[in-house]
Amino acid sequence: MSRLSVQRRRNDLAMSAREQIKELEERMGRAIIGQEHIIERLILGLLANGHLLVEGLPGLAKTRAVKSLAKNLEADLSRIQFTPDLLPSDA
Repeated sequence: MSRLSVQRRRNDLAMSAREQIKELEERMGRAIIGQEHIIERLILGLLANGHLLVEGLPGLAKTRAVKSLAKNLEADLSRIQFTPDLLPSDA
């Protein structure tokens, strides 16, 4: 394979990944209106292969955003509701 065709293949794969991420953002945006920032942060956490602690005031669609992400990725959802009396053994 020539060097040019290898570069084209890499560009096609990168474009495909970018398009898939944008499509995921759009699908999540339909479920969570006005929360583009949290959608972006959730996807960044996913791409960084990290854990997320989603904090915020009640009613800001935190759980809905995570459920939407899991649904669109066809993944399982695991959630812990933090309270002042939560012990490590509870998790």
